[in-house]
Amino acid sequence: MDTRIFPQPATRLTSTSAIQLLALFLLLSYTRVTGTIFEDLLHKHAEYKENCTRTLAATLHNVTGIYCNGTLDRFACWPHSSPGNISVPCPPYLPWIKEGFSGNVYKICTANGTWKTEENSSIIWEDKSECEDPGFFKNKEDEAFQNSVLRILSIVGYMLSLSSLILAVLILGLLRKLHCTRNYIHMNLFVSFMLRAIGVITKEIVIYVTYSSKPSDEAGWNSYLDSTKALLCKASEVLMQYFVACNYFWLLVEAIFLHTLLFTAVLTKRRLLKRYMLVGWGTPFLFVTPWTVAKALYENKGCWVITNRWIWWIIRAPITLSVFVIFCIFLRIINLLLSKLKADQLRFTDYRYSLVRATLVLIPLLGVHEILFMILIDETIEGNHRYVRNFINLTLSSFQGFLVAVLYCFVNGEVRAELKNRWQVFVSNHLEDHNCFTRMHPKYLWKKSWKGTGQPSDHSDSYEERSHAPTQTQLTQVTIQSGAELSCGQCPGLEFYTRKSLSSSDGDMTLGETMEEILEESQF
Repeated sequence: MDTRIFPQPATRLTSTSAIQLLALFLLLSYTRVTGTIFEDLLHKHAEYKENCTRTLAATLHNVTGIYCNGTLDRFACWPHSSPGNISVPCPPYLPWIKEGFSGNVYKICTANGTWKTEENSSIIWEDKSECEDPGFFKNKEDEAFQNSVLRILSIVGYMLSLSSLILAVLILGLLRKLHCTRNYIHMNLFVSFMLRAIGVITKEIVIYVTYSSKPSDEAGWNSYLDSTKALLCKASEVLMQYFVACNYFWLLVEAIFLHTLLFTAVLTKRRLLKRYMLVGWGTPFLFVTPWTVAKALYENKGCWVITNRWIWWIIRAPITLSVFVIFCIFLRIINLLLSKLKADQLRFTDYRYSLVRATLVLIPLLGVHEILFMILIDETIEGNHRYVRNFINLTLSSFQGFLVAVLYCFVNGEVRAELKNRWQVFVSNHLEDHNCFTRMHPKYLWKKSWKGTGQPSDHSDSYEERSHAPTQTQLTQVTIQSGAELSCGQCPGLEFYTRKSLSSSDGDMTLGETMEEILEESQF
């Protein structure tokens, strides 16, 4: 798709100005901002036409003698006029016409009661020069190009996030050893990111399908206001808003769970998972539903891209509140980590570096960066500053799912250790190489690999669900060696280290690090 979606502006509007102007703005409608301009143009044009028709009918009986019939051409409304030069104000539906604009459009009514035509043509002459604003088209051309870049970037980010999140959900779902409250919460967060990506991509597709065809007459243009496509577009908008809201509230659940893990005396029980799911999936219904009703009653226009500020706050307010709660939890966690690092400066000589690393990891995991965009809302910035803000916001939002999948799953020590164990069992079952496994039956190998770490259990709870609150000493990661039983004389490479983790799913030892160990050990 060509990103330069605007043609170069002409010096004058053509004789089919209104229809071509609608077509021009149709090309702009692939983004929320330009779609708003397009729908606003359609509604203002329809209102202008209705008022013109009513005025012409009311004034017809007042006209006597020779006169030119009043008409609504493709640009302006012309009253019943006596012969002479006729002028009417520039039509107010043009988006660059603001209050106080004094331009006019001109026609000539001839002595025989007909409108003057262009030389050697049947086209009625019209002077619209005072109603032109070539700079407006140039500005919108640049804006359309910038928005196209942002749109493509966000789609690429959401596609990458979607594919990585699907893989992460499969890994956590299939490895039953990793089933625990913590990972159930992670999986729900992954699903919320997936639905957010699907919702945004679907909305882009629906917007493109809705506005890609160009009607050839005015009736076709007006059909955009209440067509089946418009209903589909509204439905996709509602689903997208719900999925985005769910994503924010699952980030809030992650923050609450981490706060509970670190600060409460009695750690979270699995029974609280139902409450977490109610918060993550149920809370958005409480404000997305009223928003939908308000849009249907008070702003039921087109694709619902026109945003009344007060109606939009029905959704924005609870999401903003959740972001501020996450930010407060983030500050408390960072303060705890800082105090721990300062208290153990003999071990953590460069604690500032460790603190920065922990902060940079927690920001995408909890969505802390959203606090900035909740303060710098669209209404507070204009021009290039808004573009920079949108570029950063869309980039972080679209790629955040990928970062979460990487940090919570792909580089998670517990997940990698479990995958390594599964791979060793697979190799021992299928590859009869000359190694220490050739003399060991696979079923004993499986038991051997888990000896000292607890048997896998389909109903195993997380470590934090069967222990007391960690002390400050326990918050520090302990590394011990327990590989003697697993190693063979011919296979020194199988010797490895296990680490104690607060969030271990089996309640004993776990290989490598989990994400919560960031807060237990600064050198993660």
